[in-house]
Amino acid sequence: MTGRTGDGDGQERADMKVAFIGLGTMGFPMAGHLTGAGFSTVVHNRTEATARRWVERYPGSSAPTPAEAATGADVVCVCVGADDDVREVLTGPAGALAALRPGATIVDHSTTSAELAVEIAGRAAEAGVGFVDAPVSGGQAGAEAGRLSIMCGADPAVLETVRPVLAAYGATITRIGPVGSGQLTKMVNQILVASAIAGAAEALNFAMAAGLDTDLVLAAVGGGAASSWYLNNRGHTMVRDEFDFGFAVDWMRKDLRICLAEAARRDIPLPFATRAEADYAAAQQRGDGGLDATAVIRLRRAETPRADPGPAAD
Repeated sequence: MTGRTGDGDGQERADMKVAFIGLGTMGFPMAGHLTGAGFSTVVHNRTEATARRWVERYPGSSAPTPAEAATGADVVCVCVGADDDVREVLTGPAGALAALRPGATIVDHSTTSAELAVEIAGRAAEAGVGFVDAPVSGGQAGAEAGRLSIMCGADPAVLETVRPVLAAYGATITRIGPVGSGQLTKMVNQILVASAIAGAAEALNFAMAAGLDTDLVLAAVGGGAASSWYLNNRGHTMVRDEFDFGFAVDWMRKDLRICLAEAARRDIPLPFATRAEADYAAAQQRGDGGLDATAVIRLRRAETPRADPGPAAD
């Protein structure tokens, strides 16, 4: 994808400096889309080899610290792992926040607690810097295609200043409410995702144990009321025991623990998410933490000692 630089809009993008911190499975292509949209982009990643690989692929530059990446930036996008990672890259000894000029904006695409979003927004406001909590959904495929769903918590005026940046990789950009609302909405998303994965795992294990042709089963149920993104996009790989891709068990458990902590604080019952978190803990104990989250089907298989021969042939 190439950005437009021959018209006013393209020149405005070229004049806007964006720093992107965190080049993981999601951040790597997201930062790439920024260069494709015409933004002047500098990246930072904890593992320097990944930053070098990004620079080899895209027409941007890298910096050795978050602060150096953020120097002179209009917008700093962050996509790292957890609350402490966000604190480190923004407010740590070499953090980006201290390097930003008043009027700049931080956009946090990480999945964190809502309390952290409010905390960082307060620190940013003291420096005259805007803040948007903007977790994303759509997985690796959505990031690579530039078709992510971005759920935002921010002052409306602040969000509008960074909307063109988010549009480089977002298919939908929705302001939910004030800072923290984006993270709370991402918790809704992860509760739904965990339930969908659990349902697909349980149902497909049943189909296999009953001796059914899973290709035919998926074709039959995938277009009806039982359909889900995970059933249609991960059903065949779950059956084939293929999990070397996608959103890892480790990250799903981390997200669910955030959901459960917030629910406990608000006294909201989450029985499905509680069971799912226990499943992901068990998957980690099996050594499957780095595999796609759909690997929890292995737990259901382990609980099914032998398959039923299936219905008699017609």
